[in-house]
Amino acid sequence: MNFQIGEKVVYPNQGIGTIENISTRSFGSAFERFYLLRFGCNSMTVLVPFSNAANIGLRRVTKDREIAHVLSYLSNGNCIYNSDWKVRFKENNEKMQSGDLLRAAEVFKALVQLHIDKPLSFREKKMLDRARHMLVSEISISRSIPEISAMGVLQRALGKAGLTPPANL
Repeated sequence: MNFQIGEKVVYPNQGIGTIENISTRSFGSAFERFYLLRFGCNSMTVLVPFSNAANIGLRRVTKDREIAHVLSYLSNGNCIYNSDWKVRFKENNEKMQSGDLLRAAEVFKALVQLHIDKPLSFREKKMLDRARHMLVSEISISRSIPEISAMGVLQRALGKAGLTPPANL
């Protein structure tokens, strides 16, 4: 998968970044090409080798029809989570690192449900916030709407399932 300068891409567990530059570096007699990604939310940059982009899970922003599938899951899908917090955290972390938006939605919905039942640990609050950020930013980019509107879309989808995300994490 080749990306172009200026293209928005999803870097798993970090969110959406923009390909700011494509460069080549030499390592002895070998040359490697890199994408330079910049994340707008905190101006962080990451160098991703071309040869490792697929392994990392770098991908294009989800299309609107897949966003509709994710929102349908949030509205109607079954929400299952492990009662052992260590196992649950490990499973959720793997889902987040996959970069798959539906899996991030699974983490988000499960943690919102868990939050209703009992207080979340600090680490799970951070994961819930990260999952929410990934969903909101990708809905926003995919549908060309402001993030505040994307948050409303997300809240309405969860509302259909009788869930309300915590206001402040």
